[in-house]
Amino acid sequence: MEGMTKAQVDKAESRDFALGGKPMRPRDAATLILLDRQAGDFQVLMGRRHARHAFMPGKFVFPGGRTDPADSRIPVVENLHPAEEAKLVGSGARASRTRARAIALSAIRETYEEAGLLIGHKGSFSTGRTDWQGFVEHGVHPSLEALRFIARAITPPGRVRRFDTRFLAAWRSDVAVSLEGGGPTNELEELVWLPIGEAKQADIPAITRTVLEELERRLERDPQLRPGGEVPFYRMLRNRFVREFL
Repeated sequence: MEGMTKAQVDKAESRDFALGGKPMRPRDAATLILLDRQAGDFQVLMGRRHARHAFMPGKFVFPGGRTDPADSRIPVVENLHPAEEAKLVGSGARASRTRARAIALSAIRETYEEAGLLIGHKGSFSTGRTDWQGFVEHGVHPSLEALRFIARAITPPGRVRRFDTRFLAAWRSDVAVSLEGGGPTNELEELVWLPIGEAKQADIPAITRTVLEELERRLERDPQLRPGGEVPFYRMLRNRFVREFL
């Protein structure tokens, strides 16, 4: 998608997003790419969005959703790695450590809600927040230390919804509890683990395919996903879809 004009991007994404709508400011969003090593290959967890959704209906996506600023107040057993926090803090005009923490914790919460996977460490955990009670009930204390910042992308103008999305990654081994029935919101169906090569060929949004290609190249250079790696940033600038690095 890099270098495409807005008209070209609109055409490429016409099946992914509802076009039109009034000008709007992108909302913060967080997505989590769960990775697993199988037989020398890397797999990612994806789920299909229900066809009734206005945003990317029927598409295979990673768990994620809009950031809730209140998530920043959730206690964690381990914080973001300093190199990852610095990348997140420096990734926007309104960025701050509190905002970076909210983005990271929202990715963990959404992964529980949509996929039934609780990331953290087994142990006592307490909070009054209603949307974190699954972690309380299953005895999982959220942890941010394993998260890696993979990519950032801002939905181009002219969509009915726009998001400033941070794509984070973690390993399947970072999941403390996996609920057999999936997440409580039922927003994703057909949860599947796919090799990255197969995932790129699935019915996925164009930006998801671009992020998977970036992730594949990064894993070739650094299969351990060490902290502080280069983070591509995609956005529309002067009528061109550009890639910068954070």
